[in-house]
Formats: sequence, C-alpha cells, structure tokens
Amino acid sequence: MARHSELVTIKGTDLEITKLSLGSAPLGGLFQKVKEADSDELLTTVLDAGMRYIDTAPLYGYGTAERRIGRIVQKTTKPYALSTKVGRLLRPGVNTELDKYPDANPNEEIYFDSTPDGIRKSLHDSLERLGVPSVQIVYIHDADDWISDAVNVVFPVLAELRSQGLIKAIGIGMNWCESAAAIMKDTDLNIALIAGRYTLLDQSAQAELYPLALKKNVSIVAAGVYNSGVLARPERGSNYDYLPASDEIIARAKKIGEFLKGYGVSLTSAALQFPLRHPAVATVLTGAANASEIKANIADFDKELPANLWREMESAGLIEPLS
Repeated sequence: MARHSELVTIKGTDLEITKLSLGSAPLGGLFQKVKEADSDELLTTVLDAGMRYIDTAPLYGYGTAERRIGRIVQKTTKPYALSTKVGRLLRPGVNTELDKYPDANPNEEIYFDSTPDGIRKSLHDSLERLGVPSVQIVYIHDADDWISDAVNVVFPVLAELRSQGLIKAIGIGMNWCESAAAIMKDTDLNIALIAGRYTLLDQSAQAELYPLALKKNVSIVAAGVYNSGVLARPERGSNYDYLPASDEIIARAKKIGEFLKGYGVSLTSAALQFPLRHPAVATVLTGAANASEIKANIADFDKELPANLWREMESAGLIEPLS
C-alpha cells in the first residue's frame, strides 16, 4: 500500500484516517477563484486515490468549501471521514473578505459565537451545507483568544455529542502551541490539528505540545507544512505564516532546498514527509485547488527518502534534533 493511503487510527476512537489528508481552504477559493469542475475533479481524485480524510470549516470560502465537498461525498461509494470546525458562523451581512475568498457570497459575513447554542448551530449549519447527517470529527477553531470558553463551554457541548455517538472525535484546530497546549491540558481531546509548528522551518511543537499530546493520548494532524507557501516556492513574494516571507526566511528555505538536492530530494517532498518523523503525528494535511496539485502532493508524499536524511539535516544544523 502506498504511504498516502496507509491507515492510522485516531486515538481513543475506532476512526481510521489516511496518513495523507486533504485540507479544503484552497478548494474553497483561498486567494483565487476555483472552478466548480476543478473542485469536483480534485475531490474525486482524492477519493479515487484512497485518501479517506477531508477537513473543512465554515470559514473556507464562507461555506463554499463545505458545499463543494458535500456535492461529491453525497454520491460517492468510497470510504471517507469528514471534519469541520465550530466557533465561526455565517449570517447575512457585508462580506469584507472577498479579496481572501473571491468565491464567497458577498452578502454573508462571519461572526464568532462560542455559546452552547452557537456551537450547536454552527455544526447544524455545516451539516446542511455538506448535505450529510454527521461528520466524524469536530474541531474547536482558532480559540487562541477564548481559551476559557473553549475549555469550559465549547468542549462540554462536543463531549455530550461524542458520548451520544453523534461524533467520533473532538479536536482543536490551532496555529500556536501555547494556546493549543492550554486547551489540551484541561480537556479530553482525541485529535489536534496544528498548522505550521512542525515543519522544516519551525519545530516549536516538539518542545511542549507534541510531548503533551503523547502523554494525553491525542493524535496530531500536521497542517501548514509549507508554512503558508515559502517551502513550496522559496522566493520573494511567498508567504510565511500568512505574511510576506522575510529575506531571512527565504534564504533559510533556499539553503534547505540546496542541501536536499544533494540527496535527490525535492523541497516539497521533504516538507510533506517531515512531520511524520514525530510519533505524535497521525496524518499530514495538505491543501490543493485542483487535481494536478493533489497528484503532485501524493507523488511527493510517497517518494522514498534516504533513511539518514533527517539525521544529516540535524548534523548540518538545518533542523533541530528530534526530542
């Protein structure tokens, strides 16, 4: 079996997902319009390739990604697992992010609601857009500024849904280690989607968060493996952590790329596979806007890397030793 379609079990559940999974912000039209035919082909390609896990959120295209995913999964016979996120909801209003999500409805706006009723409504609305009766995983989304509510209000609602068998796993979808660890310490999570914190450029998650995940029996979804793009295209104009990459970051990415050339390895292949080095990581989440992109990601993910590559990179001072 190819690496991308190998199955792993989410801790504390009987839910199986694949080692490579699809993030849906790009197919929701992040920074560029995506044709419906392209999103349909992308999702069909993902399922046909044996990838079983697709993540989405109301934020991605202001519901666009959820609707596009729903159109395909409603009629597929392939096995799949879905996750969505709670905390942000949609309502009629003026969309101020059409530059970020040009495929979104201009007459809808995002608002935050972490109350019990808001969380239930968020999940209900997502299920309606997806056109499915349930999702397997629900993440608390970007709760950096409302950690107390995430722990004391949102988690109990999701725990009740889990105990009723309406969802299989509860998670957090976060960008930053400190706030993610704060929530993980005080809740009984199954899974945590962490973006950009265990990559070729940033290994900060292994200091506290990943050891805590191992201790608490939480599976990690490693997202943002290109750190917003600079590890896919290390040149001026690329982004790093959602902002324009500095000259220093671009130079670091280029240096890593040059080192990898000596081993016959592409920067994108190393970036995609690197998170699996850590035992806390269950799956790598990769975004794509069309079928060609996901096929390239699958090929990069499945490529055999030299057995000593990470140790050689440690010795060269390019990455931190595995802790």
